[in-house]
Amino acid sequence: MYNENINLTPQDILDKDFNVDTRGYRPQEVDKFLDIIIKDYTEYNSMVKKLLKENRMLEEEVASLKHEIRKLKETSEAGEVGGSRMTNLDLLKRISNLEKTVYGKNE
Repeated sequence: MYNENINLTPQDILDKDFNVDTRGYRPQEVDKFLDIIIKDYTEYNSMVKKLLKENRMLEEEVASLKHEIRKLKETSEAGEVGGSRMTNLDLLKRISNLEKTVYGKNE
């Protein structure tokens, strides 16, 4: 996963013990601060998971759209005649000529 740069988990922070000496920090202050860190870190982890899920969905959508584009290009290339793209007007002219040939020139 993408958590290679993350060194601590919320549990690591929660389990952290500090050495207290006569001039050390107050344990209550350290615990309050660690509680804030745990809350923020948990929120960060949930945001990362949400964004990774969204990223996977978007990558799948991009792949699907690329596949659809390839199919459309293949379809449009199949509609080309003699290296030039055939328009609706060209098709109507061809149909008209075929009808004249089949049904006679009087119509």
